[in-house]
Amino acid sequence: MTGTNLTRAEARGRAEDVQSSSIEYAVELDLTTGDKTFRSSTTVRFRAEKGTSTWLDLIAPAVHEVTLNGVPLDSAEVFTGSRVTLPKLTKNNELTVVADAAYMRTGEGLHRFVDPVDGEVYLYSQFEVADARRVFACFDQPDLKGTFSFTVDAPAHWVLVSNSPAAEVSDVRDGVRRWRFETTPVMSPYIAAIVAGPYHEVRDEYIGRNGTVPLGLFCRKSLAEHLDPDELFDVTKRGFGFFEDVFGLPYPFAKYDQLFVPEFNAGAMENAGAVTIRDEYVFRSRVTDAAFERRAEVILHELAHMWFGDLVTMKWWDDLWLNESFATWASVLAQSEATRWEESWTTFAVTEKLWALRQDQLPSTHPVSADIRDLEDVQVNFDGITYAKGASVLKQLVAWVGREQFLDGVQAYFTQHAWGNTTLADLFAHLEEQSGRDLSGWGQEWLQTAGVNTLRPAVTMNDGTYASVAIEQTADPSHPTLRSHRVAVGLYDLDDSGRLVRRTRVELDVSGERTNVPELVGEPRAALLLINDDDLTFAKVRLDEVSRQTVVDSIATLPSLPRALCWTAMTDMLRDAELPTRDYVELVLRGIGSESAITVVQHVLQTARMAILLYADPAERMRLSARWVTGLRELASSAEPASDAQLAFTRAWASSVASEEHAADLWALLNGSEDILPGLAVDTDLRWHLLQRLVIIGHASDDDIDAELERDNTASGERHATMARAARPTEQAKLDAWLSAVETDELPNALLTATVQGFAQPEQRTLLLPYVDHYLEAVPRVWAERTNDSAQTIIQGLFPRLLADASTASRVREWLDTVDELPQAARRLVVEGLADLDRALRAQACDREAAP
Repeated sequence: MTGTNLTRAEARGRAEDVQSSSIEYAVELDLTTGDKTFRSSTTVRFRAEKGTSTWLDLIAPAVHEVTLNGVPLDSAEVFTGSRVTLPKLTKNNELTVVADAAYMRTGEGLHRFVDPVDGEVYLYSQFEVADARRVFACFDQPDLKGTFSFTVDAPAHWVLVSNSPAAEVSDVRDGVRRWRFETTPVMSPYIAAIVAGPYHEVRDEYIGRNGTVPLGLFCRKSLAEHLDPDELFDVTKRGFGFFEDVFGLPYPFAKYDQLFVPEFNAGAMENAGAVTIRDEYVFRSRVTDAAFERRAEVILHELAHMWFGDLVTMKWWDDLWLNESFATWASVLAQSEATRWEESWTTFAVTEKLWALRQDQLPSTHPVSADIRDLEDVQVNFDGITYAKGASVLKQLVAWVGREQFLDGVQAYFTQHAWGNTTLADLFAHLEEQSGRDLSGWGQEWLQTAGVNTLRPAVTMNDGTYASVAIEQTADPSHPTLRSHRVAVGLYDLDDSGRLVRRTRVELDVSGERTNVPELVGEPRAALLLINDDDLTFAKVRLDEVSRQTVVDSIATLPSLPRALCWTAMTDMLRDAELPTRDYVELVLRGIGSESAITVVQHVLQTARMAILLYADPAERMRLSARWVTGLRELASSAEPASDAQLAFTRAWASSVASEEHAADLWALLNGSEDILPGLAVDTDLRWHLLQRLVIIGHASDDDIDAELERDNTASGERHATMARAARPTEQAKLDAWLSAVETDELPNALLTATVQGFAQPEQRTLLLPYVDHYLEAVPRVWAERTNDSAQTIIQGLFPRLLADASTASRVREWLDTVDELPQAARRLVVEGLADLDRALRAQACDREAAP
C-alpha cells in the first residue's frame, strides 16, 4: 500500500499550486467493456501557478492517453501506477486522461458484485479515503474540491444513480444507454458516487425549507420483497425536519437517494445526495428492535453528513473526527428527539462509549484531533476515538457552553463556510462568539490530549448522612491530563416497591484532583450515588461499596439511562481487572432478564460471553461456561414467546452450546420442533446461526452446510456457508481457511470477512496454536500487498486473541521488538492486539484471586 500513499505535506504543497475553486471534472465511464475493467475518460480543467508541476491521482491497470493543454504526453513516462505527473502548467489548464480502470472486489473504488440469485451485476463506488482515483483521474484530497459532470454508458436495463439527478438518458447502441448527470456543486472527490445495476427503486419526497426534495430507496431485485420503505422514509423525513431546524440551513443538494448495496465494508457512506448503505440493513429475517434502532442511527448519521462533511469539509484528515463525531452526536440527538427511539442516549452510553473507552486505553490511543501524517494513518483512525469519544466530547461541549449557544455557533459555521474547507479553529471561533466562553483551554484538554480520566466518589458519613462528598479525578500516568468536566451527581433510593428512584441531582464543574460537592452535605446516605448521572461527560466512573452492592442487587430497577451507566461502569471495572469475571457473569444472569432496552441486553450478553472466553480464570472457564449456558437457557425459556428478549437470549444461548443435550435441542429447532422454545420463529438467518454452532462443536457436517446453502442460495447464504466451513473443527478446515484468506487474494471482501470470522473459535484453541507464527510472518506481506480494507480485515481478524495466555503475549511482544521495517499503521494493529492479550491476563489473575 505504500506505493499509493499520500502525505499531508504533499497534499498541502499541491493545494498551494492548484486553485480549488477552479476545478471542473467531466468524467465519462463505459461500463460495457467487460467484467474486469471499464473505460474511464476524465477531462479536468483547473487553474494553477504558472510554471509549476503537480500530479493527478490515478490507480489503473492501463493508461491510453494523457493530453495536457492540447499536447499529448507519453503515458509511460508520466504515469507511475498511482500518479499522473503534470509538468509546466499554465495558469489555465485542461487535462484529458483515458484509461482502463479495474473493477474491485474489496469494497473500494468501483465494486462489482454478481447476485447468485439471478446472475445480475451490481456496481457501487466507495471513494473514502482516497479511492476515487481507482475510477477516474483526480486531485484525490478533501481540500481540492471541484464540480463533477458524470456521463456513463451502461446496459440498457440498468438503473444509474449519482450525486446529482440525471439530466438525460438516451440509447446509444443496441442494449446500451447513456446517462448524463447534472453537474454537481463543488465537493471533495471522496464523496462523489456512481451506483449502477438493475436496482429495485422506490420513490417519495420530502417537503422542506427549500421546497421538495426527491427521495429514493434502492436495493437488489432479490431483496426487494424485504425492503420496508415506509419505515425507512419515515426515519429519513424525520431526520430532514430535525436537521433543517437545528442546523438552520436547508438540505444543500438536489435530491437524496439511499442505496442498499452488497458486500459493503462499512455501515454506510455519506456520498453527497447518494448515500450507500450495507444491504444487511434490509432485514430478510426477524431481528430485534435493536437492529432497527441501529439502522435508524446509521440513516441519521449519514444524513447529518450532508451538512457536516459534505457542505462544509475538513481541509485534511486531521479533522476526520469533526466529520464523524459530529455526525454521531447529531444522529443520536435526532434519534432521541425526533423518532420512536427516545432512549437512544441509553444505547449510546452502553455501546458507543464502551467502544471509546476501550480504544482510549490502548497503547495506540491518540487525541481526538489526531496527527494524521498520511493516508495510512487515517485508514486505521476510523476508530472508537474518532467516532464515539469525539461524540461524547461534543456532548460534553454542549453541556459546557449550553445547547442553544452551541447550535447557534454551528449555524453560523455552516453559513460562513458553506461549500468550503475548514479546520477545528473555524468551528471554535463561532462557538466562542456565541457562548462567550474561551475554549482554548477546553480544546487543549479534550481534543489535543489522549487518555481517559477516572472519577470516583469520596464520602465520609455522620450518623447516616453525608459529612462530605467529593469527586476524585485520576489519569493514567502515560496520559496524565486532568480535565474540566461538567457532570451531574445523582442520589438514588429504593422506594416502597423496591425500585431505585432519583432523590437529588446536582450539576457542577469538576477539575483537578478533587472537587467537593457541598450541596450533598447533610443528605441521607443514598442506596446509589452515581457520578456522571445523565451521561454528560466522557470518563470512567467508579462506585462506592454501598452503591456497587446496590447495583448488584437492584440494577434492573433503575431507569433506563442510569441503568446503562451502571452497566457501563461494571463492564469497565471488569475490563480493568477490578471486578472478577465470575461476579460479572452472575450480575448479568441476575439482572439482564429484567432489562427493557433490547440493545443493552444484546450488548451485555456479548460482553459477558467475551469475558468468559478471555477474562475468566482458565481453570474455571469450563464451569463458568456451563453456568452461563444453563442461565441463558432458563432466560430464553422464561422470556415472552416471540419477543425480542426470547430471540436475543436464544441466539446468545446457541452461541455458547457445547453439550450433547443442548446440541440435540439445536437440531430439534432446526428440524421444526415447537416444543423447545414455543413462539420462536426459526427463520433463515437463525437457522444459519444454529447450524454454525453445531458445526463449531462437531455436531454438523459438510453435507449439512451444503444442504442449508441449497435452501438459501443467496449472497447471505454464501457468506454464512463460508463462515461455517472455516469454523469446522479440523486441521484441514483451518488450513483451507488460512490459504484462501491469507495466501491468495481471490476472495471478495464479504467472503474474506466470513472466512476470517469463522477461522478462530474458542473451542478450537489447540488447532489455532500453529498459526501464531504463521500470522506474525504474514503481517508485513499482507500490509504490503493487499488493499487497506483487506489488510485490516486479515491483521485484526486473525490476531490470536483467543490464545490469551502468557506464551502468546510473549511471542507477539518478541516479534514486535525484532521485526524490521513494519509500517507504523500495520504495527499499530498488532500492538492493539497485544494490549488485548495483556488486559486479558490481568483480568484472569483478578478472577483467579477471587476464587473461594
